[in-house]
Formats: sequence, C-alpha cells, structure tokens
Amino acid sequence: MNKILITADRVITKSADQVINDGAVLVDGGLIAAVGTAAELETSVDASVTRLRCPGATAMPGLIDCHVHLAFDASADPVRAVTHADPAELVAAMADRAGRMLAAGVTTVRDLGDRDALTVKLRSSIDSGAAIGPRILAATAPLTSRGGHCGFLGGEVATDDDIRTQIARNAADGADLIKVMASGGALTPTGPRMWQSQFSPEQLRLIVEESARLGLEVAAHAHGTDTIANCVTAGVRTIEHCSWRTTEGISYDPEIARRIAEKDIAVCRCVSGDWRMFLEQLGAERAKALSETIIGMRKDGVRFIAGTDAGVPGAQFGDYVGMLEFFANLGFSHSEIIDMATTSSAHALGLADTGSLAPGMRADIIIIDGNPLTGLDSLRRIQHVFVAGMQVPRVASERGRQRTDAYEAHP
Repeated sequence: MNKILITADRVITKSADQVINDGAVLVDGGLIAAVGTAAELETSVDASVTRLRCPGATAMPGLIDCHVHLAFDASADPVRAVTHADPAELVAAMADRAGRMLAAGVTTVRDLGDRDALTVKLRSSIDSGAAIGPRILAATAPLTSRGGHCGFLGGEVATDDDIRTQIARNAADGADLIKVMASGGALTPTGPRMWQSQFSPEQLRLIVEESARLGLEVAAHAHGTDTIANCVTAGVRTIEHCSWRTTEGISYDPEIARRIAEKDIAVCRCVSGDWRMFLEQLGAERAKALSETIIGMRKDGVRFIAGTDAGVPGAQFGDYVGMLEFFANLGFSHSEIIDMATTSSAHALGLADTGSLAPGMRADIIIIDGNPLTGLDSLRRIQHVFVAGMQVPRVASERGRQRTDAYEAHP
C-alpha cells in the first residue's frame, strides 16, 4: 500500500471535541503516519505522494459496532435462516452483510454469536485480503443453558465441566472473546424469560475466570436486574442490552449502575435503526421507563458503547446511524455520541490501535460529506472508507441496495 495524504475541512482526531480545522491525515501502509493541519502536511509531505482532497468533508475514525450477528439475516425468522443454511452459502451471505457495514462506515464489528465458528472463517478471509470487510472480533458460539437463549448456535452447557469445555472449544476455534447468554432472550421464546437468569452467580464467575485464563474477556447478554447484578459481581467486560427487567416490569438500580461505572464495565444497549417502531410497540409507559433507565445510567457514570444487534428481526446491516440517532433523541450530545461510536467502543473492546486518528494508529478512517458534530445524518453520506490503510471501493446505497464503483484518488 502506498502513501496517501487526505485533506478535509475537519479532522476529528481522538475525542470528538478534538478537531483540526482544515486538517490532514497521512496514511502510510496500514498505519497513520501523521495528523495535522493541511498547511503543515502539504508542505512536509513529498509532492509525489497521492493527495485525496475532500472539501466540505470530515475525516474521522472509522465507526465501531460492538454487537452484530453476521450469521442472521434480519428477517422475521433469522433462526431458521441460520440453522437451515448451507455453511458455504451462509459464509457468502455473511461476507455480503459485512461489506454493507463497511460501506456504512463501520470499520470494526464485534460478532456476538454465530454457528460453526463461521465468523472466524470470514475474519480469516478478510485478514488475508481474499475478501474486503471490516475488522471482525468473533465470539463464536455463545454459552447458554440447555434449551436456553440461542442454543441453536451450539453453545449449550449445564455443568461446570461443560462450561470449561465450551470455552476451550471456542478459544481453539479462534474466538476473540466469550459471549454468555446470562439471561433469556426474545429470539428463544421456549427458553427462560428475558428477566430470568440462565446461570448461577458461581457459574458466571467460573465463565469469567476460565475465559481470563485463556486471555479472553466476556460479553454478557443480560436483561434481568438480578442477572445484571450477578454479571457485575462476576467481572464481565461488557453488558449487552442491560434493560433492567423483572417480572413486574423495569426496575433500575442506581447502586448496581454505579458499580458498573466503578468497574469500567461498558454497556451496549443494542439499538437498531427501527427504534421508533420498537418504542411505539412498547407503549408510552414502557417506552418512558426504558428511556429513563438509559438516562439514569448516564447520570450514574455508565460508559455506553455503540451496537445495533444487526441481524435480529428488523435490525438491518446498513443502518448504523439510526442507532446513534436514538441516543440523540434522549439528549446525548453529538460529540458524546461520536465518542461512543469510536473511542469508547475501542476502549471497551480492548483495541488500543483504533478508535482515534494519531500517528502509529491503524488507519481505519472514514470521510463523510458534512459535519457530524452538527448533524448526525452526515454520517450517512460516506465519501471514502479506509480499513487498515486500504482504500475501499466506493459503495453507494440506493433504497437499501448496494452497488460498487471503483475509483481512484487524484493527486
């Protein structure tokens, strides 16, 4: 890969409040070599280096989606779609979905549940250059109880020995982390209810300890208030959904939230682009309670990270910005939201080489038309995407259909 100098009206470097006006980023191979003003870099960089000039645009770190399911198809019945698919056909479909996410500016995804470690195979294809896609962190088969949430993915366990064996199997398959279905979930109506725990506190501690022994963090699917508390005590790295459910409804516990913040456990609320319809289906009272728990967690210092749950019914792979707009609707500032989608997510996922633009960092960069600090919708207007320094073919979206047009930057 050759050097390329990107200039734009704005360069968002680290936190969203760190902006270089009339800025520039020098990419050298897969890394960022320099960041500064266009005036500084234009004069210091050799004239033979390719220039990519982007007037009216913003260059910023690539977006991170911390919760996706590439094996699911976002249809009304994703379970059947994944369980009945031929492995080769499913991997091809997963590659297409990953490509759609990359086209939407998402340069890193964390996949939190697939079958047969197919996401690891896709990750290998992308890493080798055989396929184009975002960086993938794969959890492979989530640990769940017998007959529990998403048991069809192959991670059912019952005893402590089962737990150790499944974690070892996932690690051997190439998992980057361990996912545990600590509570029930909506996709598996025959299993425990969403607020019910699937594992004892002792089992959750075992899962965290055994994962740590193999160098892996744990992401916990947890809806129930009691389950959330058990996950915090066990020491999971992230809590997915974190919806504070009980048999009576939603029951937010500020003390547990403060413990989440103190232990630097990140919360991925898993919001898809169809959140308006979801809130309507909940009804005014329940929607208000849901919103109040998120606002309460924010007030109590909880760190949020960005995740769409792409692949479950209605959660499309190309609508990352819809999730961000949900938080804006709750009063989160644009800079706070951009940090959630970049630096905060990178921190929670243990990725020290992405999430910001600085010398030595991995060159995951997006260039968008407009300024996301004043309008999140500009994040839908992707001009260019770089992943690990590779300039991705331009992809334009039209009514949900993707088309790819090759292009080259002109000096």
